[in-house]
Amino acid sequence: MKFLLILAFVIGTASAEAVLEKEVEQTNATIHGRIVNGADAWDGLFPYQAGLTLEKNGQWLWCGGSLIGSNWIITAAHCVKDVQAVTVYLGSTSRGNGQYSTVVHQNDVHIHPDYSSLNDIALVWIHSVSYSGNIQPIRLPSFNQYSNYEGQWATLSGWGNTYDGSGLNGHLKYATQPIISNSECSSYFNINDGIICTTPVEGRAACNGDSGGPLAVDNNQVLVGIVSFGGGCHSSAPNAFTRVSHFLGWIRDITGIAYY
Repeated sequence: MKFLLILAFVIGTASAEAVLEKEVEQTNATIHGRIVNGADAWDGLFPYQAGLTLEKNGQWLWCGGSLIGSNWIITAAHCVKDVQAVTVYLGSTSRGNGQYSTVVHQNDVHIHPDYSSLNDIALVWIHSVSYSGNIQPIRLPSFNQYSNYEGQWATLSGWGNTYDGSGLNGHLKYATQPIISNSECSSYFNINDGIICTTPVEGRAACNGDSGGPLAVDNNQVLVGIVSFGGGCHSSAPNAFTRVSHFLGWIRDITGIAYY
């Protein structure tokens, strides 16, 4: 298993060596590269999409996230582990820009207590944001209407690489993929019930720099996954996401946000 985190300077350069330093392996699968064969998003299409610049030991990294409330971003734990500061951008398809931006520090980051290579989920408290046409929270799954989402088509979005070694994208991309069963996904990766997987179609896949970003269903109204790891930009192996519905109780306990 290799995570999809990428090191990036604020001006947009990237380092392959730093990507390797952040990878966590469970199999010999590899992943290098952003959303491959994705389409350009337009303003307001994904109003919940967040971009995160992460300061770790004097280095700068990039991840995605999702706005779930006026004070809360949800992302991958491997993105924010050991950060000193997080800059959050909302309301723009342009990487590193936003109608809203704020800087928060490590005390504002809540990593799942059972995070290792699985349970890859974290919450980031932010200074309150006002909603607009380009800034809106995404719903979480309902406590009362559980679904495994198998067979549904889902949309992932992010600023990650479009091919191996391409560097981060300046414009938000998106792609659609079908959700597959965990039994099918487990033939590629060591997973648990906290994982939800999609299969690449026509080469569309998540890659480095997409980590922490959203996987949404129901016309992009419900957040079901958080980009975590995968088999490779040009691989037929699945993309694996943290299954949001598996962590609803923990999210509610930290943020007070829940849907019934």
